[in-house]
Amino acid sequence: MNMPPSPPGAVRTDGSSVQIGALVPLTRPGWVEAGQHLLAGLELAVDDVNDAGGIVGRPLELVVRDTAADPQRAAAAVDELARLGVAALAGEYHSVVARAAAARADALGLPFLCSSAVLDALTEQPTDWGARLAPAQSRGWQTYADFLLGAGHTRLAVAAQPSVYWSSGTRILRDCFAARGGAVIALDADTLSPTALCDELVDSGATALLLLVGHPEPAVPIVKAVRRDQRLADILIGAPAGQPEFAEWATLLGDDGAAIPFLRYLPERLGPLGARVEKALRERLGVAPSFVAFEGYDTVAVLADVLRSHGTDRARTAESWPRVAVEGTRGKIQFSRTPGIDVWQWAWPPIQVVDRDPAQPDRFRVLHTS
Repeated sequence: MNMPPSPPGAVRTDGSSVQIGALVPLTRPGWVEAGQHLLAGLELAVDDVNDAGGIVGRPLELVVRDTAADPQRAAAAVDELARLGVAALAGEYHSVVARAAAARADALGLPFLCSSAVLDALTEQPTDWGARLAPAQSRGWQTYADFLLGAGHTRLAVAAQPSVYWSSGTRILRDCFAARGGAVIALDADTLSPTALCDELVDSGATALLLLVGHPEPAVPIVKAVRRDQRLADILIGAPAGQPEFAEWATLLGDDGAAIPFLRYLPERLGPLGARVEKALRERLGVAPSFVAFEGYDTVAVLADVLRSHGTDRARTAESWPRVAVEGTRGKIQFSRTPGIDVWQWAWPPIQVVDRDPAQPDRFRVLHTS
């Protein structure tokens, strides 16, 4: 039976929704606040898509699974969502979790648009099934290294925990600093207490300490210890992974959490779409939206455009990445092949180095842009 085309704004109510699987960390040890922001962006975009007529008249629906920062749990969720018949996967914040999800999605032939994870090696071999919105770690962390070196910090200490993500970040920093005559000293945040770490930091002669550790533990105790150590009064604390972006950071640390530069993936000024989305996200979240919320919105905006143009066949979706040209909240999104990156990559997301203003910790200062 032939059905008449849906008028603009009309969504069919016969239950034949187009489903997108969403991977989001919503419980500990996942970074819950980041997951909440990511989900808010995903959900707002779905509402906007459906208000505009859905996917050729069919409602768009999110099928959400909590990864809790667990790679095995994420891989199992990908299996389940594939069986449920989702047209594509979206989301995830933690890089090691996104890597597990990307590998499973590649094996199953399920398109995965990664929202927020930055690890360069998201897959172990080139794939057409995966694409990513967040900038690759090598680009973002090089921008951060440029900021530090430009500010005169040539001797850097990193308080790091064991992780592929933190190890990759340390390697990027070492390469950048070595190329300009600098040095990076690694401090083991798992074996050193905050007090012992301060002692090691004094002995290192470093002028900056980067927190390559989990939040809130052990990041918060380390910041408090350094701030209270008079020997380290002039040390710069940095957190390239973005811990200070979220309200919980300011709640737990107060004034101690200010003046700690981090990476944020927003433009200096939002355009009309970004400004409208920012206002709507603020209403949903009750706080200023993080860049992660914008990444969530843009993920659904891209997938909705692909599904409208190419249908819900998974293979056709995977083939469409190089033809994407979508106006997102932070600029025009297009994917390309980037050397060293095995998924389709939005090559030019905006990158800022930002901190919380000591005079007004709920306000952010832009210190450097790529």
